[in-house]
Amino acid sequence: MVVRVWLLVYGVFYVVIEMVGHSLESVGWPRITALDVATAVTDAFLTVSVALAVLLALKLGAERWGRSLLPRPDAGEPFEPVREAPIGVRCWRPEPLALPAASPPPVSSRSTYSIGAYTGRRRRVAPSFPEEPGHLL
Repeated sequence: MVVRVWLLVYGVFYVVIEMVGHSLESVGWPRITALDVATAVTDAFLTVSVALAVLLALKLGAERWGRSLLPRPDAGEPFEPVREAPIGVRCWRPEPLALPAASPPPVSSRSTYSIGAYTGRRRRVAPSFPEEPGHLL
């Protein structure tokens, strides 16, 4: 395959050189200027680029619409490709470890909601919701 690619590159290079030579010969060798050389090279590369673009478009068109132009096995029934089963994948995560039950948090006598939090006496904790109607002040 590598030999074919190099052969193709050599062929394209040869065609470009021949096109440039033909353009310069049509001008006349004694009267060639730098502008004539630049024009000949630009025209040759433009021609090769357009030719390669057409070949690429034909290849992509054949890949895209080639299957729809092929005759189907059964002319009356639409052809559907055979679908294979999905590929199974093993999980990379390890199994979860069995951890012991968490111990309850320690009950402290100090709480941010305790009444008289800054006194040294025994603290009385305020209820979350008052049981009796009225103000909690």
